[in-house]
Amino acid sequence: MSASAPLVLCVPSKGRLQENANAFFARAGLDVVQARGARDYRGALAQLPGVEIAFLSASEIVGQLAAGTAHLGVTGEDLVRESVPDVNARLELLTPLGFGHANVVVAVPEAWIDVATLHDLEDVAAAFHARHGVRMRVATKYVNITRRAFAAHGVSDYRIVESLGATEGAPAAGQAELIVDITTTGATLRANALKVLDDGVLLRSQANLVASLTADWSPHAREMARQILSRIAAEETARTTRQLNVVGMKIDAVAKAQLAEKFDASFAGGGEMEINAPLKHVAEVADWLLAHGAAEVKVSQAESIFSAQNALYVQLMARLPA
Repeated sequence: MSASAPLVLCVPSKGRLQENANAFFARAGLDVVQARGARDYRGALAQLPGVEIAFLSASEIVGQLAAGTAHLGVTGEDLVRESVPDVNARLELLTPLGFGHANVVVAVPEAWIDVATLHDLEDVAAAFHARHGVRMRVATKYVNITRRAFAAHGVSDYRIVESLGATEGAPAAGQAELIVDITTTGATLRANALKVLDDGVLLRSQANLVASLTADWSPHAREMARQILSRIAAEETARTTRQLNVVGMKIDAVAKAQLAEKFDASFAGGGEMEINAPLKHVAEVADWLLAHGAAEVKVSQAESIFSAQNALYVQLMARLPA
């Protein structure tokens, strides 16, 4: 790859995932464009001409990243964990994106009233084998995730039936005794008289921004990644924090230390003290300040918060060769 070759960013090619991915980049001030319309499988970021967009299916994106033919991509963690055995050597999951939520779960027939955990499942599997002379069948598209999770819980007396269709229907059709499948609400499982084991959530998945560790990271590609990740980090920080302006109170070093320790708050100087606090702690920080002498606490949200310490870029560079 030449030094000026574009950074390749893979985005889902259709459906809700594409809409959510485009909206995610737009919030970061990066507009995904398809020059010749929806049937064009190549595009660009309007603000960064050194980036090429590849529109692919979520599973194809994982393959491109693992092969090193793309630098960055948006895809589901479930596909990453299932498709890439040596994931930690090939890929870096930079940040979850807040959409595409789904869980990979172990589900058994509701009639199995004595089976509530994976530990119970091993006992059932042994009894099934002794009674029928064959191993208990598990229908799934998630073969690798299933094998790793079952091995970790000591479940060994089973065999995989790879599912090509509606996995949740396999037990009722007599094709398997239980399933490992992905679900968002669990409604389809319940409709098929299945229940998720108490410890049966094997992976809480969502869309992630993923980086390839085997791609050709030229200086140009690294600079494009720095600019992309800087904007994403600035939007993420603004979305997950609020700015509190404190009136009528001088916050000394002891108070600053307490707020930082209790609520992970950070500070800027001034007559009216400005505090950046995680969204989940805003009400607690305001209550603490009012209880310690503040006359008023004003809460606002920034559109973006850029930092000299680009945490996402630092995370990526730590995984790439110098």
